[in-house]
Amino acid sequence: MEQKPLTRTSKDKAVGSEKKDSPQEEGIEKVVQWEDFEQELARLVSLSSALNEAKEKKLLLQNKLDSFIQVEAESLSRSNQLDDMREKLESRKLVMGNTSMHAKVVEGNVKREEERLNNEIKSLLLAGTALSVATKRLQESNRLLAGESGYVRLRNMQKLLRVRQQYMISQVSLLYPVKVVIGHGLEQELESFTSSFRLGNSAGSKPVDQSSLTILGLDLTVLPFKKMSFFADKKEIQRSATALGYVSHAVSLVASYLQVPLRYPLRLGGSRSYIHDYSPSSEPTSSDSTSNSLLSSDLKATEFPLFLDGQETTRAAYAVFLLNKDIEQLLNFIGVKSLGPRHVLANLKELLRTILSPEYKDT
Repeated sequence: MEQKPLTRTSKDKAVGSEKKDSPQEEGIEKVVQWEDFEQELARLVSLSSALNEAKEKKLLLQNKLDSFIQVEAESLSRSNQLDDMREKLESRKLVMGNTSMHAKVVEGNVKREEERLNNEIKSLLLAGTALSVATKRLQESNRLLAGESGYVRLRNMQKLLRVRQQYMISQVSLLYPVKVVIGHGLEQELESFTSSFRLGNSAGSKPVDQSSLTILGLDLTVLPFKKMSFFADKKEIQRSATALGYVSHAVSLVASYLQVPLRYPLRLGGSRSYIHDYSPSSEPTSSDSTSNSLLSSDLKATEFPLFLDGQETTRAAYAVFLLNKDIEQLLNFIGVKSLGPRHVLANLKELLRTILSPEYKDT
């Protein structure tokens, strides 16, 4: 019996279409012999299971690939986040470094300010202690001065001292009277010129001429200020020197009674008296001028004569100028202005008159 070739069913076509392992085009039927049918069927079943297994592996691989891609994406995202965090960390490190440096500078400034404040506090404490001590002393002084046993007693003692000074200086005024000559040899006390002497040269008042005053009957002319010639009057020179000796003695006595150290000390010798000047002849160096007291103690006194006989006129004139400065010092001590450098006797007269006035003991 002749076998007929079997044709592929639709199922076989489906299996064949899924496999497509032959180079035949789709839609062309393949003729399979009967004896090869089972083998072909087995092969198709095997291919179908292999295809299903490949699909499962593909799906598994796809899932693994998706998971790996997701992991990689998350890793990349985290890496980007880490980079951002590193940048922020570096920025913060830089900020922290600047802040640390600024904090160190501020800390140094704070320490210095603290030291300065501590020094000021110590100074204030010392000043407070000194102020407290001074306050206690002031309170004690006020307590001692309060009442009749204090301030009143001091005022009484001061008035007694002024009265004693007036008495002693009145003796000087009697010993060396300063008078003004008016007319032809007439002498009278210089009482009419006291107002102009007290305030200096005021408006409408005229100072008394130096040549019109005498001390113990002797004139003090302006001869030391002039050039001395061979034909100068020797007696007039001697009278001026004697008058300057009288003035020097009177000034020395008044200064001792008032307890005023003269700026230009006197060496008394009658008509051969001298006056000392401690002023430096040249400017002192910085190493020599440590203090005024040391400077004055180290200076060598220069002696100037208060007479003209046998002396230079310039030195004698300067000596008279220094003598008038001593009288001006005493006038300033009692609160009276001087008439100037050429009014020796007038200044001495005003000095004696002011001290002997009734107002002196009440000042």
